Amino acid sequence: MKKTSTRLADGRELVYYDLRDDTVRDAVDRRPLERTVTTSEIRRDPLLGDSVAVASHRQGRTYHPPADECPLCPSRGERLSEIPDSSYDVVVFENRFPSLAGDSGRCEVVCFTSDHDASFADLTEEQAGLVLEAWTDRTAELSHLSSVEQVFCFENRGAEIGVTLGHPHGQIYGYPFTTPRTALMLRSLAAHKEATGGENLFDEVVARELADGSRVVLASDHWVAFVPYAAHWPYEVHLYPRRRVPDLLGLDADARKEFPQVYLELLRRFDRIFGEGEPPTPYIAAWHQAPFGPLEEFDGVNRDDFALHLELFTIRRTSGKLKFLAGSESGMSVFINDVPPETAAQRLREVASS
Repeated sequence: MKKTSTRLADGRELVYYDLRDDTVRDAVDRRPLERTVTTSEIRRDPLLGDSVAVASHRQGRTYHPPADECPLCPSRGERLSEIPDSSYDVVVFENRFPSLAGDSGRCEVVCFTSDHDASFADLTEEQAGLVLEAWTDRTAELSHLSSVEQVFCFENRGAEIGVTLGHPHGQIYGYPFTTPRTALMLRSLAAHKEATGGENLFDEVVARELADGSRVVLASDHWVAFVPYAAHWPYEVHLYPRRRVPDLLGLDADARKEFPQVYLELLRRFDRIFGEGEPPTPYIAAWHQAPFGPLEEFDGVNRDDFALHLELFTIRRTSGKLKFLAGSESGMSVFINDVPPETAAQRLREVASS
């Protein structure tokens, strides 16, 4: 992998990640852009104890542009985009319309490929491996920022999810706090550790799923994927490395080498859940990593107790029907799942690649 860092016309950072070591990236952003002005503000809810990012400047962000005006395609001729070069393998750049910025964190865009009409599932194993290297490198870089306590790499795929740019891409958020979902995991981890005299809850969850087997979707030498016992979403898969590590930086060479094959297979199965002729399955793919900030409030827990894992889920519950977060989910955070996890796992095994 070759990494080349440059700056866009408005001062934002852009980084090329290339498969070839001899690739030269010297294209200049020729757009007449002024410096990006953001108004991100973090406000804490005193009753719930969580935080909300208020970012009014995002109302003017790009919204469903035609394919020939896609800002994530390479620049060609006089058609100028966010990527100055005429081609790329993987590109990461600071979001022009960030939810988090300055002292309130950082937001980046990850372009998985220059092919506008592709998806992550269409990548080769080599390309998917390069995306993993980019995620890992950005996690390392953002962890050194004083405004970042937790790094979140994720992909939203599909208009049903709310994606406003059709080009295959994901995002990376550097939060200035530990997110509420991670805090819940850490509290459960701490309580279990104290109750059992030091046992790790993540390890027990993975071991339990492997022993039961009914919800295991895919198991390889270095990774295991399963539908969780209490899945929140109709089709939801959690992917864990067999050796517990706190973040992407902790993955060893064998796990990195095997990841593209495993992950691409999962994504391709997701597109086959509802049968032939169905539109691509909308999904969210979310990496959960240990925070880099202090963990004192989680008694007896350190970063190495956390288990890196990816959660992949779709809001489509059956052909032509979505799972909406209505009163119970949105009002009380109590999920009601229409698909039994064992049934979901069975379906995801049925659609395995031959």
